[in-house]
Amino acid sequence: MALTKRERRLRIKRRVRKSISGTAERPRMSVFRSNKQISVQIIDDITKKTLLSISSLAKDFVEKSGNKTEQAEFIGQAIAEKAVTAGISEVVFDRNGYLYHGRIKSLADAARKGGLKF
Repeated sequence: MALTKRERRLRIKRRVRKSISGTAERPRMSVFRSNKQISVQIIDDITKKTLLSISSLAKDFVEKSGNKTEQAEFIGQAIAEKAVTAGISEVVFDRNGYLYHGRIKSLADAARKGGLKF
């Protein structure tokens, strides 16, 4: 029997998360993508704490017009700015089982331009 899209993504997520872990020096940048929104968290897995988070539901981004890919670019730039001001320069990118194209790719590229190293 064929897997649903969600089951397939969760399998990929579990497989990738076996090898990815965030530390205090190099935290994990996890991306969640829904049909309408996108959000990013920077997580220290050792202490199990979320260091930074941002979402397209934030007041700063609600008035921004544009398609979902452009919203992802805004979020990528914003998380990079917040991370650099918090003293985080290197992260481990966790795409959370999503394919690396479209919104995920534009978010990652914008975060790289903002100063984060993956």
